[in-house]
Amino acid sequence: MAAPKTAPTINSFEIDTVHTPLGDVLVVVADGVLRSLDFEDCRPRMMALLAKRFKTVTLVPAKNPAGISDRVRDYFAGELGALDTVPTDTGGTDFQQQVWQGLRKISPGTVMGYGELACALSRPKAVRAVGMANSLNPIAIALPCHRVVGASGKLTGYAGGLARKLWLLEHEGVAVIDDTVVLPKLAGAPGQDTQHNSEQLSMFA
Repeated sequence: MAAPKTAPTINSFEIDTVHTPLGDVLVVVADGVLRSLDFEDCRPRMMALLAKRFKTVTLVPAKNPAGISDRVRDYFAGELGALDTVPTDTGGTDFQQQVWQGLRKISPGTVMGYGELACALSRPKAVRAVGMANSLNPIAIALPCHRVVGASGKLTGYAGGLARKLWLLEHEGVAVIDDTVVLPKLAGAPGQDTQHNSEQLSMFA
């Protein structure tokens, strides 16, 4: 697996706090690009990921940096595509970046299994690696790792907690019963709309 690319020289980041139904969300921006988005109670994880990439990290409070905080508010208000075009910079290896950017191609209201995502990225044997990359996603919600579930539709690990993953999926219109998705997934089970599934998967080609 390729090594992470050399991080740009950035020491100072703008940070804003957005109040949401899931608790405070931290928006971290530099040069107009979203570098991190995480929940307040996940701040240690967020800081560790930023420090691993940028070494020295100084957070400067800012109001609605690059308009991104408003996009977060819009998403929680029901505009589910509000974060789709926000510029992001994740760092990470080439493979991790491929996974994280691939998450954006999973439409709101749908989910994908880890194995399906690996296949969509032409890495069918990299299911565990996809899961690991998913767990290290530094930009929650905008790069929607919450839309990836177990092969049976079971909700699996989420850095912000499964309760938040459940809320986000239901907010986007996904039906979940007993922590298991009951709406058709993007690809998989017999009886689903295979033409629709193929169209969704073709976006990764």
